[in-house]
Amino acid sequence: MKEEIQNPFPDNNCFFCSSENNEGLKLKFYWDKTKKEVYTEYLPAKHLVGQGNILHGGIQMGLLDEIMGWTSYAFTQKIAVTSGLTINFLQPMYICGEKIHATCHVTSKQGPKVNMQASLSNSNGDVCTTATGTFHILPANKYINLIQGK
Repeated sequence: MKEEIQNPFPDNNCFFCSSENNEGLKLKFYWDKTKKEVYTEYLPAKHLVGQGNILHGGIQMGLLDEIMGWTSYAFTQKIAVTSGLTINFLQPMYICGEKIHATCHVTSKQGPKVNMQASLSNSNGDVCTTATGTFHILPANKYINLIQGK
C-alpha cells in the first residue's frame, strides 16, 4: 500500500517536486509501507531529451538524487542533503511517451548519515539507471540557514 508523502520543503520552489514551479517536473512521491521504499513516476517532456530520444543523463541523475532526498525524509522525518552519489547508466532510457519509474530504499543509517539505493526503470520494467547515495541529516536550524543563504 502506498501513501503520498507531503512536501516538507517550505519554499515550494524545487525544480523536481514543487507544485508551484511552472517549469518544474511537479513530481509526487509515495511511501510503500509493504516494500519499505519510496516510489514516483514521471512522463518525461520531450525538451528533456539528450541525443537519440534518450532522457538526458543530467535529468536522470537529478531524478535519482531527488528520490533519495525524499526517501531519507520518509525514513527519518528530517531534512537531509546529498553528501555522496554514484550513478551507473546500464542502458539508454528512451523517451517513448510512456512513464518512467523511480524507486529507492534505505540500506543503512549510521548517525546522521543515511545510505540508499535507487533505480530508474522504463515502462517495460527494465532498470536503466541505478544509484547509491549518502545523505546527511541536518538539524532544523542549519537547514533553514542553508536555504536562506546564511
